[in-house]
Amino acid sequence: MTSMTTGTTSRADANRRRILDVALAELLRDPDASMDQIARAAGVVRRTVYGHFPNREALISTLVDEAVEALAAAHAAGREGVGEPAEAVARSVLAVWEIADRYRLLIALAQRTVTMQGIRERLAPVRQTATGMLRRGLDQGVFSSPLPAAALAYVHEQMLVALMEAVNDGLVAAEEAGRCAAVTILTAAGVPASTATELVAELND
Repeated sequence: MTSMTTGTTSRADANRRRILDVALAELLRDPDASMDQIARAAGVVRRTVYGHFPNREALISTLVDEAVEALAAAHAAGREGVGEPAEAVARSVLAVWEIADRYRLLIALAQRTVTMQGIRERLAPVRQTATGMLRRGLDQGVFSSPLPAAALAYVHEQMLVALMEAVNDGLVAAEEAGRCAAVTILTAAGVPASTATELVAELND
């Protein structure tokens, strides 16, 4: 009985994973993709999709949660072992942007269905870590801002979301966006533009 239950559970988990993977691809291709379209693309009946996600908003919300987890992991990996604040910030932004291209259209879509407040709440752990990096840089004189670290982290977060939207709207080339984002974030923290540009160029080599 236990093995049968385990088999059923693993099959259900596999179905759920497939639905999420296909849904991400379909929504990035067509932001208005319906649950029916997603079910067909995933090769399952609509009832199976609704068995895992009661509505389209719940499906998108789950995808946003996964995107935030991936971005948080990239943010952590980028700064790992880096003590110098400006380099830590630059590396974390570059690492985030390496995977952001996969999610930038999703973030724009999520703003239609998940409130910005909901997205901000999901990003709270990343913001808290960023605040610590910025506070250290401000204390050391590496950064300079009239804003306290927590407010500056909030501003940086909004700038990154805005830059994703700028790429979506064709205002910034996707292949240039990571470098532009890192330089923009550093200059917003008070690092001279020439210094920020040089640092990011070194890290991008």
